[in-house]
Formats: sequence, C-alpha cells, structure tokens
Amino acid sequence: MDNRNSPLSPELWLNDLFASKAVQQGGVIRRKARDVERFAGMDVFLREVRRRGFRVALNGGQVVVFCNREPVRWLE
Repeated sequence: MDNRNSPLSPELWLNDLFASKAVQQGGVIRRKARDVERFAGMDVFLREVRRRGFRVALNGGQVVVFCNREPVRWLE
C-alpha cells in the first residue's frame, strides 16, 4: 500500500467511502482498483467489505461493491 499522495489515512478513506449516500441506500459503488490499493490496500479494503457483509467484484480494473447483503446473480 502506498498512500503518500493522499491526505487521508486508510481508515479515513474507508470511512469516507462507506459513508456515501449510495452505501447508505444499499446501492453500488465503484472505484479503480489501483486507487483502492493506493489509498487503503486491497487486503484492508476486502476485510472491510466482508465485515459489512457486502459483495465485491473486480472487472476491467474496476472494483464494484454491492452495498447490501442480497445475493448477486450474474445474468450472462
């Protein structure tokens, strides 16, 4: 993890991310995987996602978090 370019600690970055309106409404958030790694570290991020009972996917360099406890069903 390398967050030297961020004024936020990993904990503050995660708190800010998971305080968003989309999260509070059980929606979806998306971030670049490189930003997740840079600002928090993927392991720390995934621990927080699991702790909240959310689901997460990685595709094309984007991390997509489904901010609810509903199952994810891939349609195609």
